[in-house]
Amino acid sequence: MLKAGIIGLPNVGKSTLFNALVANAQAQAANFPFCTIEPNVGTVSVPDDRLRLLTDLSKSQNTIPARIEFVDVAGLVKGASQGEGLGNKFLSNIREVDAIVHVVRCFEDDDVVHVSGSVEPVRDAEVINLELCLADLSQIEKRRGRLKKQVGTSQKAHLEDVALERIQRVLGQGGAARTVELSAEENALIKPLGLLTSKLVIYVTNVSENDLADGNTLCSEITTLAKLEGAETVRISAQVEAELVELGDEERADYLKGLGVGVNEGGLRSLIRATYRLLGLQTYFTTGEKETRAWTFKAGMTAPQTAGIIHTDFERGFIRARTIGWEKLLEAGSLIEARNKGWLRSEGKDYVVAEGDVLEFLFNV
Repeated sequence: MLKAGIIGLPNVGKSTLFNALVANAQAQAANFPFCTIEPNVGTVSVPDDRLRLLTDLSKSQNTIPARIEFVDVAGLVKGASQGEGLGNKFLSNIREVDAIVHVVRCFEDDDVVHVSGSVEPVRDAEVINLELCLADLSQIEKRRGRLKKQVGTSQKAHLEDVALERIQRVLGQGGAARTVELSAEENALIKPLGLLTSKLVIYVTNVSENDLADGNTLCSEITTLAKLEGAETVRISAQVEAELVELGDEERADYLKGLGVGVNEGGLRSLIRATYRLLGLQTYFTTGEKETRAWTFKAGMTAPQTAGIIHTDFERGFIRARTIGWEKLLEAGSLIEARNKGWLRSEGKDYVVAEGDVLEFLFNV
């Protein structure tokens, strides 16, 4: 399951956003630092209108969407890498995530305390980024210390040490581990460290409801920073998201329309789309009378690799895949009619699965 860690300074709206994204979550949202002590974890369904259409087509008994897990990590502060504000514990919660959702406050409100006394988004973002960098430097230093006795006798240890030295140099200049080009073998060697700055980042600019449609100058500052870093940005109003949870579909649509925001531009949809883009993820479907299901895969994967997402036996015993694009299947009206029209293709081991493919795998047990 895709996992994203929500981080940021205290009082930027992380837990409010988490509660809204994960409607049944029990995170406490309060106007003081460190109100979240243990990381709150919740999973949400990935919104995908194609699922309903395919379910109706196949008259499926069950519909199973793809899912994403959000981890709400307590507010980090300057000095977190040295344990300030329970920082070491909080940072360790980020090491296993696939992407970092960095919430930055882009609204003015005298009633909501700012840990630094003023709202300056770029400064706030850089405080967090520096702490992630310092935590990685500490991690690398410890690891290289343990590798010292092995580098002369082990080729793997030597390769890892050289890779870590290159990363250390970049981090020392204020860069991030994700900007260092590594071979597949080097990546595999350093992966267990869970370097924080190796994670891809999505900046969430948290705005007031009045700025949700068009943003503001504070958002623009973060957008500029994100472009320099090759990161994604998503504009969300955590407060609006919290209010949407209480509304039905029709009321939700009217509310968003009144704010000048499209119905499909809600926080969850926008955030998940950005996460998929950033990580290079796509979706394929399986459909039948029993169930219609969405599966998440990495762009560029072949048919046997995507079959392995369902079960490793599917990949090992892969023979071929029957496939059709979801729109073409809807046009045909059924898998039987698609086969009669010659639209259902038979693909082999080299086939690269496309976004929106509907697949059926044939394999040997």
